[in-house]
Amino acid sequence: MRIIIASDLHWPAISGVATFGRNLAHGLAERGHDVLVIAPSQTGKRYEEWDQNHRIVRTSSLALPFYQGFRISLSPYAEVKKIIQNFKPDIIHIQTPLGVGRAARNVGKKLGIPVIGTNHGMPENLIENLRLLAPFARPLTYMLKEFGERFYGVADYVTMPTEAAINMFRDSADDVKIPIKAVSNGIDLSHFKPGVPSKEFLRKYGLPSASPIIGYVGRLDGEKHIYVLIQVLKRLLEHLDVYVLIVGHGNDADSLRQLTQELGLEKYVIFSGRVSDEDLRTAYHSMTVFGMPSPAELQCIAALEAMASGVPLVAANAGALYELCQDGKNGYLFEVDSDADMADKLYKILTDEPLRKKMSAAGIKIAKQHDLSFTLDEFEKIYKEMQAHHVAPAVND
Repeated sequence: MRIIIASDLHWPAISGVATFGRNLAHGLAERGHDVLVIAPSQTGKRYEEWDQNHRIVRTSSLALPFYQGFRISLSPYAEVKKIIQNFKPDIIHIQTPLGVGRAARNVGKKLGIPVIGTNHGMPENLIENLRLLAPFARPLTYMLKEFGERFYGVADYVTMPTEAAINMFRDSADDVKIPIKAVSNGIDLSHFKPGVPSKEFLRKYGLPSASPIIGYVGRLDGEKHIYVLIQVLKRLLEHLDVYVLIVGHGNDADSLRQLTQELGLEKYVIFSGRVSDEDLRTAYHSMTVFGMPSPAELQCIAALEAMASGVPLVAANAGALYELCQDGKNGYLFEVDSDADMADKLYKILTDEPLRKKMSAAGIKIAKQHDLSFTLDEFEKIYKEMQAHHVAPAVND
């Protein structure tokens, strides 16, 4: 099968959307499909590259103001149309409703190619990073939400990573009649297993070998509310010798470092920045518990990776996190933005080794339901179903 994956956020960008798109492309190509990814250029100019087993065509792009490391193709319709016409795909799978995704959807509909859309994000994922637009955050959130509903509503099939995400979508889009299915983002479980960190890794990042470590992996952006985790550490240090390892980078990196300094926590907060795949797997091995304070998650690939690595979770009781962090089973949920509640839940896990072992085992078991092979199976079934039943009305450009 010839498959196009179109995304405005793709490797080497750091995001769940980028991680999923790359995992999907690699997995489908390994199964013998001819996969082509369309994504914005990392340099501004159009070019092509190979990512192990599949080709990526990069459309001309501009840096998006206020959103670090994110480039966007504003009017890529002509480029995307030419790419699609040359490749002649059986399926177009869009990951985002912005420039590249929108162009791929419109071209696909016009040419009669089945279009599947996967919704990964909430408006908050973008708005909280557009700091200069803060006075307009509420109306922009509404506009983006309405736009996303209309965008995915004219695809031929829509998937979301969780049932919770579908329920949120349906609450405000009852008139959408196309098929909608929950398909986990999935992870390659062969890459994430319980283990112990090497002494070399601990030395490299200045991590303690005997003290407990609370970990976070992901973008350091506004909507992630990572400041809560730093405030939590201040509370916990009154009772425990504990450290926080923050893996990733983003718009909030400097302000988070400043907050750490203001609270006198420089010794106890380690900012690793972006790390290699090997170091990422070892980073999970160094964690005693994984903290996710973000209230805007439609799943959370990093949480899945932590669970598969045997790390208990403490996560905000918001979005779809409750599907992965099953309260009292493999971790605890806490009230959004309550550093007191999060600190209390973390303290329970950090000070109770039998509880940690029980939650670790439960998390590994839950993670096994999200192996990437299951995700690939589901998408292959959906693609075949779409090919068999596709009727494509044309839309205006």
